[in-house]
Amino acid sequence: MVKYISILRGINVGGNRKILMKDLKVLFEKHGFVNVETYIQSGNVIFESDQKLSNADLEKNIQQLIATTFGFDVPVIVRTAEEWTETVASNPFWKEKDADIEKLHLTILKEEPSSELVQKIQVLDFLPDRFEIKGRDVFIYCENGYGRTKITNDFFEKKLKIPATTRNWKTVLKLHEMLK
Repeated sequence: MVKYISILRGINVGGNRKILMKDLKVLFEKHGFVNVETYIQSGNVIFESDQKLSNADLEKNIQQLIATTFGFDVPVIVRTAEEWTETVASNPFWKEKDADIEKLHLTILKEEPSSELVQKIQVLDFLPDRFEIKGRDVFIYCENGYGRTKITNDFFEKKLKIPATTRNWKTVLKLHEMLK
């Protein structure tokens, strides 16, 4: 069995695309996933599977299950527990002395962006807010809070031309704990 996390984008926001976590859990269990747990209403699902599928295939399958069951399309990103652990260990801002967890966020990219697009946005200056792209992860430090920054999920989706979703660092750490 391999342990995974699936992260859904844009559900239960402003009363749109509502999915109750208990219904999402039942959907996962009904389709052969085991040890299914959800965390908060934003669509974080921990599960295990013995299916020999790639993350991309799991993403497609889960996205199709949600579309068929709930009647709307929801972008889904899947990572293994091992990949999530690597992500947590890679955050350059979390390692800084006096890092403030309230100012840390993670934008999770569906796939690795082209180096050309990464280079184009790395030269942009949003100080005091900072970001660093590592593979399929964008680590963000928002000095004045995520609600005031210009380096949002939409910014990265548009500039990198890849679906993404963002979680605060407290949620990232809680999901890491649940994956152990």
